[in-house]
Amino acid sequence: MLYGQVLYIHPFTEEMNKSRRMVALQARSFAQAGFDVLQMDLLGCGDSSGNFGDATWQSWVDDVVRASRYLQGRADRHNLHTPPAPLWLWGLRAGCLLATQAAAQSGMACNFLFWQAPSLGQPLLNQFLRLKLADGLQGAQTKGLMKHMRQKLQDGECLEIAGYQLSPGLAWGLMQATLAPPEIQETDQRLEWFELSTLETAQPSVVTRERFAQWQQTGFDARLHMARGPAFWQSTGIEDAPALISATTAALRAKAPATAIKFAHP
Repeated sequence: MLYGQVLYIHPFTEEMNKSRRMVALQARSFAQAGFDVLQMDLLGCGDSSGNFGDATWQSWVDDVVRASRYLQGRADRHNLHTPPAPLWLWGLRAGCLLATQAAAQSGMACNFLFWQAPSLGQPLLNQFLRLKLADGLQGAQTKGLMKHMRQKLQDGECLEIAGYQLSPGLAWGLMQATLAPPEIQETDQRLEWFELSTLETAQPSVVTRERFAQWQQTGFDARLHMARGPAFWQSTGIEDAPALISATTAALRAKAPATAIKFAHP
C-alpha cells in the first residue's frame, strides 16, 4: 500500500551538504514505511544542471512545482484503480519557505512536513552574507560592508561568498520569503512541524508558536512536535538525530487526532 508521496526540498548552501546523511536516513525510513520519496537538487545545487550563480528564487520554486507534478504523474501511472496518494512537501530550513511558495503559486493540494522551519527568509540571507565579513572588523566596518554587499545586489551584481556566486534574483527572493500558509485546497490538508533540540525540556520559540497558530487558523490539520537531537544542518561534523527520524515517520504514517499543539519527546 502506498501511504503517500514525499518530495524533499533541501536548505540553503552548506546546510544542504551538512544534512545529506540525515535526509538519506529519513528517506529510507519513509520508503520502508510505504512512501514514495523523491530527493531533488535545485538548479545549481548538487548534481543538478547549471551553476549556483544561475539560480533565482523563482527558478527554485519552479523546480519544486515540476518535481511535485512529476511525483503526482508517477502515482497516476502506477495506481490507476486506487485513490491518489497524498503528496507531502518536506522542507528543511529554507526548503520550508520554498515548499509553501510552490504550493501557493501552483494551487496544488498537498500536505507539509517542516524540519526546523524559519518564519522568514531574511535572517537566512543575513546569516549567509555575514560569512563574507572578515575577522576583526569593528561594528562600523561591518555595517559598511553589509551595506556595500546589499548595494551590489541592488545594482544587479552577483556576490562571491564562501565559494558560492549569489545572484540578486536568489538573494532578494530569499529575503522576501515568508512561511505563510497557502490557501486550503482540501479540507483535510495536514502540517507536521518538527523542531529539534538537545535539551529534554525544550519548547518551541514564541515566534514558532505564533506562526504555527496562523497555519491552524487557515484550516490546516496541524501538529507541532519537539524532538531530541543536534542541529545537524549546521554542526561542524556530520551528526545524526535518530529520534527525529522515528518520530517523523510515525507522524506521517499514523494520523493522530488533531490537537492544538503536540510536543513529542521521543
